[in-house]
Amino acid sequence: MENLWAPWRMGYIKGSTEENGCFLCTAVQNNQDEKNLIIYRGKECFCILNKYPYNNGHLMIVPHKHKGDISDLTDDEMLEIMRMAKDMKEILITIMKPDGFNLGINLGKVAGAGLVGHFHLHIVPRWNGDTNFMPVISDVKIIPQSLEDLYREFKKYL
Repeated sequence: MENLWAPWRMGYIKGSTEENGCFLCTAVQNNQDEKNLIIYRGKECFCILNKYPYNNGHLMIVPHKHKGDISDLTDDEMLEIMRMAKDMKEILITIMKPDGFNLGINLGKVAGAGLVGHFHLHIVPRWNGDTNFMPVISDVKIIPQSLEDLYREFKKYL
């Protein structure tokens, strides 16, 4: 078996424990948007680039308040999440020209939630052929653009 070294993931592994708190709450509270990859702040929610994306352009829309379930959200939070999803999708179309999107919410660990305690909506751009031989044969995903470059692209439209 071949090893693919990804040392940047260690920060995620070490930072994902309960005693370190919620990385989304930390990101929104410390007001270092570029460092934390927050591309937009609304009244109730914010949009952040996923540091460990499924695909280039993978975003998450998150309420400012730490709430673990969709049932905990106010009507204002739910409306802003969906409006922000619509707006970010349009910007992704302009910037990246994807062929489609996956929008997803994982509620609970058994449902695939990597972060159980803070509700978030994923927006993942998709392209015809984006599931090529690399992930199928070698279990490796190629992300062709740095998060910093993508952040700067978004900021041109926001």
